[in-house]
Amino acid sequence: MYDNGAQAIIWIAASYMLGSIPTGLLLGKLYGIDVRKEGSGNIGATNLYRTVGRKVGVMTLIGDCLKGLIPVLAARQFGLSAEQVAWVGLAAFCGHVFSVFLRFKGGKGVATALGVFLGLAPLAVAIALGVFVGLMLKWRYVSLGSVSAAAVMPLVVAFLGGDQPLVAVTLVIAMIVIMRHHENIKRLLAGTENRFKS
Repeated sequence: MYDNGAQAIIWIAASYMLGSIPTGLLLGKLYGIDVRKEGSGNIGATNLYRTVGRKVGVMTLIGDCLKGLIPVLAARQFGLSAEQVAWVGLAAFCGHVFSVFLRFKGGKGVATALGVFLGLAPLAVAIALGVFVGLMLKWRYVSLGSVSAAAVMPLVVAFLGGDQPLVAVTLVIAMIVIMRHHENIKRLLAGTENRFKS
């Protein structure tokens, strides 16, 4: 029988491996497309939406989101502590961004972060989604909405009384999401970023 600490390590490792599955890359290949060589080269939902189509983009979004949500809900169900569950969520997110199957490269992490946060802090997600949707409706930049929502998440989690491990994990995820969007931020500042077309 594993003690709680050893059990948590197993959950963290398994969560990382699940997060590492490159949903968008696999779905793209079903349609004969390597999305790493198309559009922005990213394996996330937005690039799949633009290069393969709406259906595959939505499927990628859902798949990447579930990679974050399922480990968090399962770890909580199996009795891990709140702190351990938060680390499990971080592991899933890191798996997507630094996938072992892609030589530790990966997506920008927005959808997987969404899944993690839906499991850890659903009320905070509702507020951050409001920020995302508001900015998207006004300026039509997915990257602006994603970066802004990521930036407000740690603040909202802290404001709503999240414990220290949860705030720390949220802050780490937010920082990585923002850093992964550095090229988008440069294009936003230069006025050359692509707007989202429905």
